[in-house]
Amino acid sequence: MNSNSLADQTLAQLSNWLMYSAIAVYQLAFLAACAEWAFGSTSGMARGSAVAATGAVARDDESSAPVGSTSSGSTSVLVPTSTEVRLKAPPDSQGAAGDSPRADVLGRISVSLTLLAFALHAGSIVTRGLSVARPPWGNMYEFSTAFAFAAVGAYLAVLALRKNVRWLAVPVLLSVLLTLGLAVTILYVDSAQLVPALHSYWLWIHVSAAIVSGGVFHIGAVVTLLFLGRDRWEAAVAQGRAGGRLAMVWGRLPSAGSLDKLSYRLNVLVFPLWTFAVIAGAVWAEAAWGRYWGWDPKETWAFITWVAYAAYLHARATAGWKGRRAACLGLIAFSMFVFNYYGVNIFITGLHSYGGLPTK
Repeated sequence: MNSNSLADQTLAQLSNWLMYSAIAVYQLAFLAACAEWAFGSTSGMARGSAVAATGAVARDDESSAPVGSTSSGSTSVLVPTSTEVRLKAPPDSQGAAGDSPRADVLGRISVSLTLLAFALHAGSIVTRGLSVARPPWGNMYEFSTAFAFAAVGAYLAVLALRKNVRWLAVPVLLSVLLTLGLAVTILYVDSAQLVPALHSYWLWIHVSAAIVSGGVFHIGAVVTLLFLGRDRWEAAVAQGRAGGRLAMVWGRLPSAGSLDKLSYRLNVLVFPLWTFAVIAGAVWAEAAWGRYWGWDPKETWAFITWVAYAAYLHARATAGWKGRRAACLGLIAFSMFVFNYYGVNIFITGLHSYGGLPTK
C-alpha cells in the first residue's frame, strides 16, 4: 500500500496552506522590521561614538600609568594595556528605532506580525503531524520547518526576557525565511509514513532536543555575527574613523560587550540540551541497530559539533577567551551544526540517509 494513502490528505493540505500563510506573514514582519531600521533615529549614534572615543582615551592613558614602584618611590613600571581591552565600553544603544516614535510603532507591528506567523507556523507543524499520526519531523522538510520554528521561538523568548532586542528581528527573520523557502521549494515531500528505523518514541525525545538546540544555537550565531560588526565599529570610532558603510546600523546595536555576553549565555544555556540529544541518539542507535556508536557520518559530525561547542565554552571559562577569538570559535561550531544537517543528509551516505529528499 502506498504510504501516502495512509495520510490524511485534508490535514496535509491544511498544513501546506498554513505554512504558506506563515511565510507570507513572516515576510510582512521582516519588511516592518526593515522599516523600523530605515525610519529609526540615529541621534544616539553620536553619543555612542563620543563614549567610544572617550573609552579609547582612557585606555591609552591607563596604558602609561605606573603600576609599581621601588621603596624610594622613584622607579615605576609601565604595563601596556591590550588594544582589545576597552576600559570604558560604549553604552547599549536605544535599539533599531532609536528615539523615533514612528519607528517604534513599526517595530511593535513587526513583533505582532511575528507572533501571528509563529502561531500559523505552529498550526502547520501540528496538522502535518496529525495527518500521519506521528512526530512532524521525520524528514528534511519537516525538520527544516521545525528548526525555523525553534529559531523564531528562541527569538521571541529572548524578546520576552530582554525588551530591547528587536534589532534581532531583521537577521533572524531573514534566515528563517531562507530556511522555509528552501524547505518548501527544494526539500518538500508529501506527508507520508516513516521508514521502520524511525518508528520509536526516541523520535520525540532525540530529534526534538536537537531541534530546540539548533534554534538557540542559531540565535547565538546571529548575535555573534552582529558582535563582530559592532566590535569593529567601536574600534574604528576609537581610532577616530567614521566606522564604515554600516555605521548607522552598528551605532544602534548594543555594545560589543553586551552582544558578546548574550551570545555566550545562549550557547552555554543550550549546550546541556545538545549533550543530551547526542546521548539520546546513541541510546536510540543501540535500540535500533544493536550498538551505541558506530562512527556513522551523522554520529561523527554530531560529535564534532559537540566538541566544537565544548571547546568554545572551555576556552571562555578557563582560558579567558572573549571577543573575536571566542566569536570565531563559536561560528565554527555553528557551521559544524549546519553541515551536520544539510551536508551529511544530502551529500553523504550512511545509516541516517533517510532525510526524505524528493526524487525526480
